Amino acid sequence: MSQVLDIAPPAPASPEAPPADDAPAALAARYGLTVSGARPSLPAYVRQLWARRHFITAFATAKLTAQYSQAKLGQVWQVATPLLNATVYYFIFGVLMGTKHDVPDYVPFLVTGVFVWTFTQSSIMAGTRAISGNLGLVRALHFPRAALPVSYALQQLQQLLFSMAALVVILLCFGVPVAASWLLAVPALALQFVFNAGVAMIMARLGAKTPDIAQLMPFVLRTWMYVSGVMWSIDRVLSAHQEMPRVVLLALECNPAAIYIDLMRFALIDSFNHSQLPHHVWPLAIGWALLAGVGGFIYFWKAEETYGRG
Repeated sequence: MSQVLDIAPPAPASPEAPPADDAPAALAARYGLTVSGARPSLPAYVRQLWARRHFITAFATAKLTAQYSQAKLGQVWQVATPLLNATVYYFIFGVLMGTKHDVPDYVPFLVTGVFVWTFTQSSIMAGTRAISGNLGLVRALHFPRAALPVSYALQQLQQLLFSMAALVVILLCFGVPVAASWLLAVPALALQFVFNAGVAMIMARLGAKTPDIAQLMPFVLRTWMYVSGVMWSIDRVLSAHQEMPRVVLLALECNPAAIYIDLMRFALIDSFNHSQLPHHVWPLAIGWALLAGVGGFIYFWKAEETYGRG
């Protein structure tokens, strides 16, 4: 009789742990894979942004063209809006409060201040919504996100240049002669653009994380406008109120918005002379532009991976 041996089947071999070389990071490195949407190095980011310069220009021009496309007067509002604001400020501050009696060439003084301030105000407000207002574009396409706040600042610069034509007419109508100093408006606007773009990038990052900031900014900007000498002369106030705390006097004198406004007034209005400018005004203007432009760019770049997520 044959014996049947009851032999247990061999146990299945337990799977061996993958070698260390097969860890996800090692596999990614082996096959040249990178994290989707990873933040590039700062030099690479600058190169990417420069490569999209045509997109930035086209995007800014398209936004400017579409801004008043639904209005019957169309692009006329680019000039009419700041002029109407200047008219309201003239009535309130110039007539009712009598500010015009203390400032020579008050209408050119006021209109220049309103136009230059509007450039800064609109750039910052547009920058605050640059990411949160374009989430579809941010999530659909891969491009350096800094292109959005920069393009909005460029859009406002284009709008200011349209308004400058009306400003020149106003200056000539009120007897302000054409002078070689008008050329100083070019570097002043260039520095202001760098400053505005930098602040717009800072606000774009903050607005991307906390969209409610966009609701708060009009109140912040309105307060900033009132202390920036748009409707009144900071130089006369500082001269008449030397008893004010030194820190307040210094803050008024070094206010970046006021510095760029005063530089434009100095360039365009012959009655606004160098004695009314803050001390070291050009170094201050350059310093604010570099601080805001470079600092804002780096601050925005550090959060590049987070835009459009969550």
